[in-house]
Amino acid sequence: MKVLFLGNVGSPLVEIIRSFDDEVIISSEKITAEFLDLHQPDFMVSYGYPFIIEEWVLKQYPNKIINLHRSYLPWNRGAEPVIWSFLENTRKGITIHYVDQGIDTGDIIVQKEVDYKLEESLNEHYKNLQAELESLFKHHWESIKNGTCNSLEQQEEGSFHLQRDKEKYLELFKNGEDIIIKEILKFAEERSFDY
Repeated sequence: MKVLFLGNVGSPLVEIIRSFDDEVIISSEKITAEFLDLHQPDFMVSYGYPFIIEEWVLKQYPNKIINLHRSYLPWNRGAEPVIWSFLENTRKGITIHYVDQGIDTGDIIVQKEVDYKLEESLNEHYKNLQAELESLFKHHWESIKNGTCNSLEQQEEGSFHLQRDKEKYLELFKNGEDIIIKEILKFAEERSFDY
């Protein structure tokens, strides 16, 4: 199978896909008709891809495009899902879902709640989520690519954030991702959020 990986060239997911004897094409650029005509992928895997996949692509690849997301959907769709899971005290985890015309709204294939330690940094938690996503993907990739996996429609509840929503809380992240999770939770406890 020829798989178009939409994301970072150095992602460990590329090697996981190759370990299943699948050919991998990698791109972090916006998908064009010329690109698809040239490479003719059978399936697409998106992780950290910065573009919305356009409707014409979705129609050409029904149930053949998945996204790996670092939140327990339907909570924290969109930008900075991990940060919002702490600021809003929602379930923390990872999700693999089909891509549809919305942002992180496609049917859920598989998801897992992921624990955290109060004393770990946000960066350490990101790395833990990454490892869990890689493991979950590896375990389910065969059934996903063959279309034998089950999926579940997302509920309407949940949350969504844009990148600019984080701007109100930049003071919290002055040290970047080295902030300790306990500090984020304390910050969230002391403030009420108005969206």
